[in-house]
Amino acid sequence: MALPSPLEPVALPSAPTSAALPSALGPLAPPSTPAHTAPISASGPATRPAVAGPAALPLAPRSVPDSVRLLLGAADSPVVLHVPHSARTIPAHVRAELLLDDRALERELDAITDAHTARLAAVAAEVSPTRPWQFVNRLSRLVVDPERFPDEREEMLAAGMGAVYTATTDRMALRRPDFDPAPLLDRYFHPYARAMTDLVAERLSVVGRVLIIDVHSYPAQRLPYELHGDGRRPPICLGVDAFHTPPDLAEHASDVFADFGGVGVNSPFAGAYVPLDFYGREPRVTALMVEIRRDLYMAEPGGLPGPGLDRLAAALAELIARIQ
Repeated sequence: MALPSPLEPVALPSAPTSAALPSALGPLAPPSTPAHTAPISASGPATRPAVAGPAALPLAPRSVPDSVRLLLGAADSPVVLHVPHSARTIPAHVRAELLLDDRALERELDAITDAHTARLAAVAAEVSPTRPWQFVNRLSRLVVDPERFPDEREEMLAAGMGAVYTATTDRMALRRPDFDPAPLLDRYFHPYARAMTDLVAERLSVVGRVLIIDVHSYPAQRLPYELHGDGRRPPICLGVDAFHTPPDLAEHASDVFADFGGVGVNSPFAGAYVPLDFYGREPRVTALMVEIRRDLYMAEPGGLPGPGLDRLAAALAELIARIQ
């Protein structure tokens, strides 16, 4: 089956990078594109088969939104690397709704973006003996946060950071008090969730099991928005779920990341992402969140990646190899 065409270019993040991303990630816009806007249509919820990689989908998702890049893995791989917070791109129509000026927005993006985690996942995939699948959010979490509950179940609503943020990391207003999140949820959140659900269902049908590894990073110093930031901030934080994270998975992860100065569990961030259709009901879907403290691999805030990124990618690849 022929691969569909890749997505059109998106804006480069303003944070610098020391090298080009792997070619599988597709083209990027020239640096002159503003960091907070992107040529993603404001006319409607565009979807397309946005896939790229070395193999065709045996059972394609119904549709993948423009905001997602799905990079294909090996046909027999159960592993999905989920990268939800690496991008800085904000469509122009969403930027117009934000209360921050450009300088304040850049500072907020530096604070809230899990910088270079898409690159880390791509490098890990390249060196893995069996290539994992990659599901990468191409939009900033200031558009929507695909890992939040879209309703009152989300505890981060208390900090103005539900699925659509109304406050910044320092608890200043990001959107108007009367802002209606429903259009953004309909246009970005729900299509993203459907596409991830479809991918997990496809991997289950082909391989019989799925492991979602959620790739994140977090700042060395607590930010004001964090509800549980008074705990330990280890170099590596593993987010586990009582139903979806088997003990041996957490043990393997603790082992491969042991040389980075310490591994903690569920502090300062807890849990792991599982699409709601499978959450708490499908034991064949396992999940682990890997939260990497940013000073391990980059200059904070929003700076260049360093040699630590390649070491972390190699450790992630080792974890993938162990569980394949």
